[in-house]
Amino acid sequence: MSRKQTIIRGTIILTITGFLSRFMGFFYRIFLSRTFGEEGVGLYQLIFPVYALCYSLTTAGIETAISRTVARKVSLGKEREAREFLLTGLSLSFFLACICMVAMQKNTAFIAATILGDERCIPLLTILSYTVPCSAIHSCICGYCYGLKQTSIPAAAQLVEQTTRIAGVWLLYRLLIQDQGNAPITIAVCGLVIGEFFSALYTTSILPGFLKGRSVLRGPRRRASPDLPAKRAFPSMTAGIFCRNLKELLPLSVPLTANRVLINLLQSIEAISIPGRLQRFGLGTSEALSLYGVLNGMALPCILFPSAVTSSISIMLMPTVAEIQAADDRHEMLDIIKKVTGACFTLGLFCCLIFLLFGSWVGVTLFGSRTAGKFILTLAWICPFLYTNSALSSIINGLGKTSSTLFVNTFSLLIRIAGVFYAIPRFGIQGYLWGLLVSQLAATLLSVWIICLNTRNIKKCTS
Repeated sequence: MSRKQTIIRGTIILTITGFLSRFMGFFYRIFLSRTFGEEGVGLYQLIFPVYALCYSLTTAGIETAISRTVARKVSLGKEREAREFLLTGLSLSFFLACICMVAMQKNTAFIAATILGDERCIPLLTILSYTVPCSAIHSCICGYCYGLKQTSIPAAAQLVEQTTRIAGVWLLYRLLIQDQGNAPITIAVCGLVIGEFFSALYTTSILPGFLKGRSVLRGPRRRASPDLPAKRAFPSMTAGIFCRNLKELLPLSVPLTANRVLINLLQSIEAISIPGRLQRFGLGTSEALSLYGVLNGMALPCILFPSAVTSSISIMLMPTVAEIQAADDRHEMLDIIKKVTGACFTLGLFCCLIFLLFGSWVGVTLFGSRTAGKFILTLAWICPFLYTNSALSSIINGLGKTSSTLFVNTFSLLIRIAGVFYAIPRFGIQGYLWGLLVSQLAATLLSVWIICLNTRNIKKCTS
């Protein structure tokens, strides 16, 4: 199967899964907004920066390192080493996740009161901490599958997570309504734990059979390097193998982790500061939290809904660009870059038009909020840049310019944070939306400039 066919096939699978998952999540958010109210949704959204930071510290860099290393080792016929690397990364990620879970549970009061500024988050954070180890398990396994360019397990895991989370919350809600007459927002956080647990359970149960199947299928095409018999899914691990893999894993994962942690810290500062700056504008605590809930729990998920397509393309694009670069096929690389970015920008323009025409209707009809409709109309203008930026970022990473990605993301977030601290107190939430638009435009221009510089260098190499 050619690289383009592999990208198309993987993108189709992930896109269909992403749309199904987002479609379910879309109506799930409607259920949350109408069941717990705007303030409850705002409280629920307030804890996600903490979860994102924990994920970045324990899993994000390791998952990407597993994906890139597995792709390289399998291309060399070293499937045994690829499996050993998966086990090493999974063990390290799970160990770090357990430490993070315990630390989070012991410091929930400090995080809620000092960092998030709302003590009502204490029980939410305690429950949320149990998602971290489960997330580490299924994320590492999905990273392994992405390295093989096999998207069936990650796609199914995503559907399992979303389905069990929604079903779990609905069942808890019905039970509490019958027994107590009301249900707290904590059951939505319980749903996160349920979804992550069943996703981890699914990936760990299905992976051994998947590996055996690949051993049988790929056996005749292996190179001379020794590998496992087809009947065994996992190799036996020794301390020497673990240390060897760890030496290979850390140089890859640490810079990626540092990148994600810095970005998430800036995003956390942004998200946590919005309610407080809205109060500086003159809103009350409840009103500010409600407005924050409408923005992050209703309007932004609606804008991000079509990005299932671009996210799927980005997942398949990074290892493909790296593979083409290693093969020195300059023409194919430039061809893929032009086609992918053009397709993403065109999709963004189309979605921008749709949101401008129907944004108000979506906010009022689906969410029961005129404010959400106004936000959607303003945010519609970021669609062409937002959808294209995910592909541009993957291309830059595939070219090996990860420091450039860090620069672009940091610069973009600093613009957004400036909007939070300086525009919101003067113009309200509209100032933040303007800052968001400027940041996405800046990220697109910087990314295009970086890619142009690198493609010029590539052209010089071929002349």
